[in-house]
Amino acid sequence: MSDAPLLRTPLYESHVALGGKVIPFAGWEMPVQYTGIVQEHQAVRKAAGVFDISHMGQFIVSGGDALSFLNRALTNDVSELEIGQGQYSLLLNEAGGVIDDLILYRTSAKEFFLVVNASKIAEDWTQLQSLMTDADDVHMANLSDANAGLAIQGPKSRAVFDRVFGGAAPFPPHNSIFIASSDEGFMWLCGTGYTGEEGFEFFMPAATATTWFDKFVGAVREEGGQPCGLGARDTLRLEMGYPLNGNDLFPDKTPLQAGLGFFVAMNKGDFIGKAALTAQKSAGLPSKLAAFKMLSTAPPPRPHYPIAFNGEIVSEVASGTQSPSLSNGIGMAYLPIEATKFGTQIEIEIRGRRFPAEVVKKPFYRRIEP
Repeated sequence: MSDAPLLRTPLYESHVALGGKVIPFAGWEMPVQYTGIVQEHQAVRKAAGVFDISHMGQFIVSGGDALSFLNRALTNDVSELEIGQGQYSLLLNEAGGVIDDLILYRTSAKEFFLVVNASKIAEDWTQLQSLMTDADDVHMANLSDANAGLAIQGPKSRAVFDRVFGGAAPFPPHNSIFIASSDEGFMWLCGTGYTGEEGFEFFMPAATATTWFDKFVGAVREEGGQPCGLGARDTLRLEMGYPLNGNDLFPDKTPLQAGLGFFVAMNKGDFIGKAALTAQKSAGLPSKLAAFKMLSTAPPPRPHYPIAFNGEIVSEVASGTQSPSLSNGIGMAYLPIEATKFGTQIEIEIRGRRFPAEVVKKPFYRRIEP
């Protein structure tokens, strides 16, 4: 546990004023809920929700060698990005383990905008700095303290967008970015999210955060939604099988084990961790992150609960919760390869009792289009 004081986003007072229950998260004081996790979860699935993501980090990497540098540092193929496009990628250590998962956007021919996890800002910055050589024409800027961010998610997010922006900005398509400038500074509209619903993320100067948040809370409520906390963000992402760094992604687990091989471009040039991934592919994966659902009425699975396979404890729950959409316990865990086949029966140990569960395909939740 760190003794460092907890940080607050520019919206801390707004959360308190709205009745948010604030808890420690990744070194920050963040709202876990306002009216209730299930209610906020359903608001996003049925209408729209607004989340404070100001704790997330943002870097700008620019220069004539920015593309080749990022291709050397990250797993995905940066050269595939057109200007205005983004991609999911991973920052690895030399052993192929995951330091962080992040979103990378190409904002110009020689500039990129990175959104990184809150708890990894300092580590990511140090890692990227360490990979630069004197020969690299690369410049980095850390905007994390200067910016704030909001995520608007849900089937009515376009309507919310129109209420706030009107025709002043285009709704960002999936994995895209649009940059605007104001008297206060630059703003970034990103076509990404962490819920499985349509939506966008919006980063702006910290000094303007309260004004924007108030606008979005009003617009979201007019569309039948509400402000949402970390609790709903977690249940929403887990229903989609999206990994959470620190729960499902670790420095001693590779993206191949985490089922993220699609975001690893093994056919591009060398990158940090590639040799270790090549060796692991050749030797075979020792374990793999698998999704499971509970098969009986039981308390929801929680992180670190033991998991048994063929009567023996073989692992522990990485992420687990009660799914508000499915009314069923769901979770993910690193299991031996022989236990990861769909339909495999495992047991989750909860308070000394073992409850049956079944390995299933992700995502747990699939939205039914109208």
